[in-house]
Amino acid sequence: MSRFLRMLLAVVVGFVLGSVVNMALVMLGGKVVSPPAGADVATMEGLKASIHLFEPRHFLFPFLAHALGTLVGAAVACGLAPGRPPGPAYIVGGLFLMGGVANAVMLPAPAWFNAADLLLAYLPMAWLGRALVRRVAGGGAGRGA
Repeated sequence: MSRFLRMLLAVVVGFVLGSVVNMALVMLGGKVVSPPAGADVATMEGLKASIHLFEPRHFLFPFLAHALGTLVGAAVACGLAPGRPPGPAYIVGGLFLMGGVANAVMLPAPAWFNAADLLLAYLPMAWLGRALVRRVAGGGAGRGA
């Protein structure tokens, strides 16, 4: 298999597994922190209409889902890519960042959440996922990270 195809496959597998982690945490979050009374979180329209009822605690699991989904996806992409270059990890982080930007545009979440989410949950987690894989694989997290 060509190097390009292996890199592409690493990105796809990383993105899919990161998305699974993201969705699992979003679903778990609704069970750990109940939505506010009267909030309809089953549809986008209901979420938009009731997001003003959300407290900071309601944003914990969405943030964790975005951050840990990106971390896992980037680490998997980096670990599967031949030579463990940074590209696949950052591509996965960029894909998740695009999803985060779309989410910030579609949902009227508080500015503090959008800022924290967009600045901390995507590219820094892609960097950390790559650094962890390089450290575990013996490549040294500090070199070129």
